[in-house]
Amino acid sequence: MTQKHVFISGRVQGVYYRDYTRREAEKLGIKGWVRNLPDGRVEAVFEGPEDTVENMVAWCYQGSPRSEVIKVEVAKSNPQLKENFIDFKITR
Repeated sequence: MTQKHVFISGRVQGVYYRDYTRREAEKLGIKGWVRNLPDGRVEAVFEGPEDTVENMVAWCYQGSPRSEVIKVEVAKSNPQLKENFIDFKITR
């Protein structure tokens, strides 16, 4: 199991990016959350098997059909700070 903290920049708010992220995460069995940030970026935490989390991060470069992703920043989360997620949520 691994966890990645991701920040997505570009035209990613108001284009259903979070909803498409939730759908893809549920399809892959990823747990965690996604939210909009005040600065226009989207932030997400993905938790699951390493190869599946990598697939989810790769999907972030594509995003929703109306999004225009410019940049995806990825940080491996600190294992001591890992949460025990039970599903994937859109949060505030």
